[in-house]
Amino acid sequence: MLLIPAIDLKDGKCVRLRQGRMEDETVFSDDPVAMAERWIEAGSRRLHIVDLNGAVAGFPVNADIIGRISEAFPDVEIQVGGGIRSFDVIQTYLDVGVDYVIIGTQAVRAPHFVDDACLEFPGHIIVGLDAKDGKVATDAWSKVSTHDALEMARRFEEAGVEALVFTDIGRDGMMRGLNADATRRLAEAVSIPVIASGGVTNMDDVRTLCEIAASGVAGAIVGRAIYEGSLDLAEAQTLARQLTEA
Repeated sequence: MLLIPAIDLKDGKCVRLRQGRMEDETVFSDDPVAMAERWIEAGSRRLHIVDLNGAVAGFPVNADIIGRISEAFPDVEIQVGGGIRSFDVIQTYLDVGVDYVIIGTQAVRAPHFVDDACLEFPGHIIVGLDAKDGKVATDAWSKVSTHDALEMARRFEEAGVEALVFTDIGRDGMMRGLNADATRRLAEAVSIPVIASGGVTNMDDVRTLCEIAASGVAGAIVGRAIYEGSLDLAEAQTLARQLTEA
């Protein structure tokens, strides 16, 4: 069970949003590289970095910072999302050492883009499914589509993606706990790993994650809880390791 710290970049700073609203931010650091180092020192094996400006603009805005983080910590896996809508952008991130790129809005708008990306960059493509009431949201969560999350998950599994990041946008950044049932249902619907996101708040949520690990939930992205201190990342990772290796 991987616990993956989120580093959300907005205007060059490390922030957290509530339910994806760009106007409802909390700035936690002016130095994202130092923040990455903090989580790595706590034992993180992978980082989840999101270019929030890029998610809105449709193209990378904070790519230079992501490159600096990748260069500073070459032994840590990095997955990046936000504004990834062309092969040139994917190649740019892979060239600076990013391991996985997360395709979100573009995956829903143009599923064939994911098909082609998996062929062009095998082993590096993750699809992010952000859902509300079972329907997929796009455009930095500003729009909710008619697409069913489970159907889309199966579609992208067939395309050959490495994993799915599933976010319950009704809970993300709200400190209300994990939507374990929805996450488990999605993981059971596919055979590729599912990374949970949204609502991981405390050690009870970590225990719940470990209980559904057998369904295919391989990890969880943790955000506001580790920034505000309701979850100690090092302790949580130790617990997850103990429970899943038992």
